[in-house]
Amino acid sequence: MTVDDCAEVAGIRIRGWRHAYEGLVPQPYLDGLDIAADAGRRRARLLDGDRRVVNLVVDDGGGGGGKLLGWVALGPYRDGGTRTEDAELYALYLCPRHIGRGVGRALLAAAVRHCATAGQRRMYLWVLKGNVRARRFYERAGFTADGAEETFEVGGAVVPEVRYAKDLRG
Repeated sequence: MTVDDCAEVAGIRIRGWRHAYEGLVPQPYLDGLDIAADAGRRRARLLDGDRRVVNLVVDDGGGGGGKLLGWVALGPYRDGGTRTEDAELYALYLCPRHIGRGVGRALLAAAVRHCATAGQRRMYLWVLKGNVRARRFYERAGFTADGAEETFEVGGAVVPEVRYAKDLRG
């Protein structure tokens, strides 16, 4: 991902939130998501230079100027305020019209491969408890709910998440 991709990635993320979290997150919050503001935060993070966070994008094959179809972000697992030696999938979002076409599987496989090659032993991710489609997607990719749960506040609502894990050795 480059700085030039940030606006498109922000659009993918926000359309992804609106699609995946409808009925799980308060609608006024989803309606209020701002692509320009999100793009600005992404640019700032990318320019900040934290090399521990990896952002990968996939495009439609348009040869260097293709339209982005999806984005994934990963890095060290965040255990509270401490980053560990394990990996965490921070985000994986697609343009909603590309769901079910293998784009997400390809992005997830690239993320897992990246972490395994870097020698990380385990990858974690958090998914909204009520996001059944995403949970099935990660389960088909070999991730297992490990029993950890937590909540976060979004738009005035408390939303439960479950943690999934995958062993990257072998």
